[in-house]
Amino acid sequence: MRALFVDANDTLADVTEKLLRLQSLPVGINRNAGVRPDDLPGLLGDTEIMIVDHTAVPTAIAARCSGLKHVVFLGTGARSYMNPEELAEHGIAVHTIKGYGDTAVAECAFGLMWASAKSFAVMDRGMRDGQWLRRDAMQLTGKTLGLVGFGGIAAEAARLALGCGMKVLAWNRTAKTHPGVEFVSLERLLAESHVVSLHLLLNDDTKGFLSRARIAAMRPGAILINTARGALVDEAAMVDALRSGHLAHAGLDVFTVEPLPAEHVLTTLPNVTLSAHSAFRTPEASDNLIGAALEHCRRIIATGR
Repeated sequence: MRALFVDANDTLADVTEKLLRLQSLPVGINRNAGVRPDDLPGLLGDTEIMIVDHTAVPTAIAARCSGLKHVVFLGTGARSYMNPEELAEHGIAVHTIKGYGDTAVAECAFGLMWASAKSFAVMDRGMRDGQWLRRDAMQLTGKTLGLVGFGGIAAEAARLALGCGMKVLAWNRTAKTHPGVEFVSLERLLAESHVVSLHLLLNDDTKGFLSRARIAAMRPGAILINTARGALVDEAAMVDALRSGHLAHAGLDVFTVEPLPAEHVLTTLPNVTLSAHSAFRTPEASDNLIGAALEHCRRIIATGR
């Protein structure tokens, strides 16, 4: 069995080559991050394993890939790019990777929280235009951080927040406990948290999870942080809340449409700090990610599943 990394950017291609020098695996690398779905059948030929970073894999396209039996998706959000159930009907298994960037993403969420609380982006833009835009800030020590969803990333965010003197509330769909974290109802979390940070997987149940009603139920003047998936939030409702001041600020690394289109409404709002879906982009996370993908390939080649 052979594998092909179909859409490797330079960074991930270099990491893959580095790790392949340490082990013998039949894995090829296509250094073209701009590959299109229609290119996949020709690229793959009769290759059985596809490693994919960000390219959509429509079921109809996958069905034309004659040898394809496994898709190793570089992350957890495969559903944003493919339909695993439909692929399974064609005999194609989808494998995802968890935990590789928990610390990196938590640090990004933490950084966006601080930047939002201190209005750094607003002042930076103003000063570059010759304006001395002094802004009052939110002091985060002693404030409440609410974590919606509690997996590895949220646990890392809780560690960081507790270390700087914040109170941490959390809500999760299944019961959990964690040192220093108080698990509460979603209603209480939204009402009491000065900062709400989203850490849910995107699926049919969570799409639009932070609805207009739930945004309205948030503490007035709260900060919203999203490093999970843009579609978790009712974007129009979030924009209305930012314009009205019900939300003081939003720190966003993910969006409903990516890349974020030029002149998108979010780029026009002063109380939004934007990051280009880069939370996971650290050397440590990249090593973890590619290492896990190659381990998937090793297991599949050895066992066929």
